[in-house]
Amino acid sequence: MSDLEKKKFPIGQFEFPEHISDIELTEHIRVIKDFPGRLKNLIENFTDDQLDTQYREEGWTVRQLINHIADSHANSFIRFKLALTEDNPTIKPYNEAKWAELQDSRNMPVKPAMRIIKGTHQRWTVLLKSLTNKQFERTFRHPEQHTDHNLRNYLAFYVWHCNHHFAHIENLKKEKGW
Repeated sequence: MSDLEKKKFPIGQFEFPEHISDIELTEHIRVIKDFPGRLKNLIENFTDDQLDTQYREEGWTVRQLINHIADSHANSFIRFKLALTEDNPTIKPYNEAKWAELQDSRNMPVKPAMRIIKGTHQRWTVLLKSLTNKQFERTFRHPEQHTDHNLRNYLAFYVWHCNHHFAHIENLKKEKGW
């Protein structure tokens, strides 16, 4: 794996698991619950210059990553709710790269995004803890991937997503000696 690949995918690329046990599911819910606090602790002393540092060459800045997480996780929470209230709904994809270039992602303080992440994860955790195994099997359709995703596997993807972007920032922090 090249150095660029290691910086792009510091914990490896996501692979959908064949099976997720109830114990693993409980652990996934814990990751969703704990993520906002972990992220806050990681970046709470960052200066604007640090927030505006790219985690890798030609990559997003930490500020853009934080805003991306807020956007992505809010979208995911809504996808969960759609799958729980509709029969295999087709979700609306969005261009995350273009969203990251908008001014609210590039220039705003990260506090509003952190509040979104905290609130989304609090609600998401309550929702996840209330689901039955049958509800975790509910699906939504991703029109660009031409696939149906069940909520159990999609939760595993978002646990990876949390850890993936956390590792981007953590590795940058270590590399820069912050």
